[in-house]
Amino acid sequence: MVRNSFGNIFVLTTFGESHGVAIGGVIDGMPAGIEIDFDFIQNELERRRPGQSKITTSRSEPDKVEFFSGVFEGKSTGAPIGFAVYNTDQHSKDYDNMRALFRPSHADFTYYKKYGERDYRGGGRSSARVTIARCVGGALAKLVLRKLHIDIKAYTSQVGSIILENDYHKYDLDTIEDNIVRCPDQRKATEMAELIEQVKNEGDTIGGVVSCVIKGCPVGLGEPEFGKLHAQLGAAMLSINAAKGFEYGMGFAGVGKRGSEQNDVFYSQKGNISTVTNHSGGVQGGISNGQDIFFRVAFKPVATLLMPQETVDAHGDATSFHAHGRHDPCVLPRAVPIVEAMAAMVVLDNYLLNLTIKV
Repeated sequence: MVRNSFGNIFVLTTFGESHGVAIGGVIDGMPAGIEIDFDFIQNELERRRPGQSKITTSRSEPDKVEFFSGVFEGKSTGAPIGFAVYNTDQHSKDYDNMRALFRPSHADFTYYKKYGERDYRGGGRSSARVTIARCVGGALAKLVLRKLHIDIKAYTSQVGSIILENDYHKYDLDTIEDNIVRCPDQRKATEMAELIEQVKNEGDTIGGVVSCVIKGCPVGLGEPEFGKLHAQLGAAMLSINAAKGFEYGMGFAGVGKRGSEQNDVFYSQKGNISTVTNHSGGVQGGISNGQDIFFRVAFKPVATLLMPQETVDAHGDATSFHAHGRHDPCVLPRAVPIVEAMAAMVVLDNYLLNLTIKV
């Protein structure tokens, strides 16, 4: 396993830190001849970028992506695609009081113990800003999946105790971008936004759940043993900053059901085999079955609180600190495009891998 690379055939390798010169990456395995929609890619970054609303961090970054290779006359050439997004609005001085201490529930302690060094400015490599590269990789993957008629949509389905009770079929997922929370229920979205703003004003943070639906996925993606599709999706989602849980299909709710209530019964309509229900979430035996793939990702409250906290320093001495700077009170709105990006790369990687198993 390469620590900074993701994928088997469609491979993203990332670099950069929160307060470094740039965040960037290299995509290897991008199919040749794909028209590169630069506006679409930039829009995906706009969905993730800071400062987009009153309930996100006020860090003001344009997040303009610059491509260096692998694209000629508007199409992918099959060569590695190199890209970077330059950091322009770092306030490194906001972290001076954190140089020698370990922030609660951050990666400060583990990074220091593992490497003996750490970039304390905004979390360095452990910062969620590094997910910029994932969004670029995911946008490129989406351009390929678009040609295959595979569509991926994620949305905020829970913030704190405010939950969407209905199945995703009951919502118009094309309305997700109609509010700052990225929730398909406009009334619930207003409640969620008000809760996030309240928590922000208190200097606190809050978590929630992002749900994702993949439509049009063909039968047969995923490997039968250690490369099960749901396991790959789970690993991808749990690699996102602040992700704490993953479930697909009926998930944990299914443990209270009987097999007769949970089994997805097959039927045939004019030779096309399908299932009456989709409790399996589109994956059976680790392989996609042609139904919608549906999963949920739980995100914890952001660890940086704008209130005093107790901790210890690198010498083990007790100390207190008060975080400053610009931080998200809730990651959910900006996590939505990241979830989509990771899902897109997993699906495309498995589609390309599937092309190698039959002559």
